[in-house]
Amino acid sequence: MKQTPENRREFLKKAGAAAAGLTVLPGLTSLTPSKELFKISLAQWSLNPLLFSGKLDNLDFARDAKKHGIEAVEYVNQFFKDKAEDAAYIREMKNRADGEGVKSVLIMCDGEGKLGAPDKAERMEAVDNHKKWVRAAKTLGCHMIRVNGFSMGGFGEKGDYDEEMKLVADGLRRLCEFADDFDMNVTIENHGGNSSHGKWLSGVMKLAD
Repeated sequence: MKQTPENRREFLKKAGAAAAGLTVLPGLTSLTPSKELFKISLAQWSLNPLLFSGKLDNLDFARDAKKHGIEAVEYVNQFFKDKAEDAAYIREMKNRADGEGVKSVLIMCDGEGKLGAPDKAERMEAVDNHKKWVRAAKTLGCHMIRVNGFSMGGFGEKGDYDEEMKLVADGLRRLCEFADDFDMNVTIENHGGNSSHGKWLSGVMKLAD
């Protein structure tokens, strides 16, 4: 038989089904995964050109996500940077998302200072700067904020491996202790510098306990 893209796909489909059948567990009646097995959320950064240009308003983000069948969203603080402590604005964000049946998952926080700054006063200021986003996230119904693990270096730089680990862990722990009162999780993105080094990042988490 001449090989065509169509019969090649049919062969792969049958071969995959046969392989799956070899590993099926007792009690399972179907190899077809449930439609509810996987859900995705949409990060605002995916649409950053539209948001930065003003073609898409932050308040309309949840509505646009729902138009595409997505029922959860992840915010980026850059798109409502001056609104974190504007209670009416944050409530409006929540009301619009709730009205669309869209879950607000987290806020990604940038530009609020280095949680691992070598200078203690600067480090404490960064911790304080993030607190308003914890409060905003709570109002929105999020379960998490995302922070950056920067210290002496930054997005594209690495500082001293061990010292940065200790400094970031200190700032992170202080922020987590505040977030605990809001039942809010805090996570660090592998976002450049030492934070993109898996072993370093796991070390930060262990030190921060």
